[in-house]
Amino acid sequence: MDLTAPARTVAIRREAARLCRHMGWAPVHEMPLPNGRRADIFALCPDGRFICVEVKSGAPDFLADNKWPEYRDFSDALYFAVDADFPRILVPPDVGLIVTAEREAELLREAPSHPLAPARRRALLHRFASLAACRLENLVDPLDAFALSCE
Repeated sequence: MDLTAPARTVAIRREAARLCRHMGWAPVHEMPLPNGRRADIFALCPDGRFICVEVKSGAPDFLADNKWPEYRDFSDALYFAVDADFPRILVPPDVGLIVTAEREAELLREAPSHPLAPARRRALLHRFASLAACRLENLVDPLDAFALSCE
């Protein structure tokens, strides 16, 4: 069954986040970064590293995007998540690769490590924790008229 680009993006993101959880990474979707960008998936690893996963629904999505290198400054490793139909030749060799199919995902290539500076890691950890806690509280109490935005 052919999916529209938005539906394909949702499916890829869901399976990539599931893989993150299976690997012991704690994923947050749509994480706002200090540079104004928004990471599709931003995951905290048990060892304190941050992983950024950029989801691409197809070649047109990838070719239209020139901002993805900016995610490197805010993660220890950068991955692309694509589906099995994506032309893998487009994925640069200096990023990791996650491929999804149906209801599963596989990490096909590890991302090179580019460790964050300690001050940036601390600031990102605070941002990550605050966002995750705020989103969780909004699920627990969605009717709080005085709740602050999580963004």
